[in-house]
Amino acid sequence: MTNSKCGFVAIVGAPSVGKSTLLNRLLGEKVAITASKPQTTRHRILGVLTEPHGQLIFWDTPGLHLSERLLNQEMISLSKAALADADVVLWVVDAIKRGLDHHLARDMTKAVNKPLIVAINKVDKVPKEGQALLDQLTKSLNPGSRGSVFQVSAKSGHGLYELKNELYKSLPPQELLYPPDTLTDQPLRVLVGEMVREAVFRLTSQEIPYATAVTVEEFNEPFDKNPFYFISATIHVEKENQKKMVIGHTGKSLKAIGQTARLSLEKFLDCRVFLRLFVRVTKDWSKHPQKLQEFGYAE
Repeated sequence: MTNSKCGFVAIVGAPSVGKSTLLNRLLGEKVAITASKPQTTRHRILGVLTEPHGQLIFWDTPGLHLSERLLNQEMISLSKAALADADVVLWVVDAIKRGLDHHLARDMTKAVNKPLIVAINKVDKVPKEGQALLDQLTKSLNPGSRGSVFQVSAKSGHGLYELKNELYKSLPPQELLYPPDTLTDQPLRVLVGEMVREAVFRLTSQEIPYATAVTVEEFNEPFDKNPFYFISATIHVEKENQKKMVIGHTGKSLKAIGQTARLSLEKFLDCRVFLRLFVRVTKDWSKHPQKLQEFGYAE
């Protein structure tokens, strides 16, 4: 019988609780985009952490929330599927902000009969006078025999060692499911598109981030005579006025998006990047199943 622990961990919770930041911190590498705006994650992203005593296979999922929008419903379906498929559920809660979506996430996680670990994130933002309330929250979220509650900070790393150990305890004993050097199953083209979309999220306001999707048309890796990545991508929006806002006056906004995305890509790829961006109106793409599938948001 193997001494190795290995299994799938679904990271779930309301939007903007820091699920993607937590995943990146646990892995020590960036595989999921992050932004302060809710509903940044649109895919079920796999991240693999291999250590001497086992393998934690994480699914970072879109935030659980109520919505009638077709794109959002597809996102929620991905989260529910991860809950059903996982060996362990890691429910991430914001230490300060909780509302309707928090209760929705609570109800969904309780409905799944699996080990449940609760991570109260962003404790570094809780003032000293709020510690008593934080401890009260910790006590109220205790899942009892199903698991434990941890106060953590994805930003500083506080509490993550203890959290990891508890996750391993909840996994079944089995051989590794992925090669030890695996970080994610996401193709490079998908990761590139997500990093461009992250730049859009960070640098635009109002409805623009939620009306955009990114497709990568060209992805050429370096070779002897061309020592950099050549990437051509299209930012899709739903309306003409959104296109004007993404481009900005004399192209200023699009240039800033390109510079931000290029720097992120160069850090991730550890290589120089030539990035060419286009903006295209794909009318009401988020309402059409065919476009959602084409853009990778539906199965």
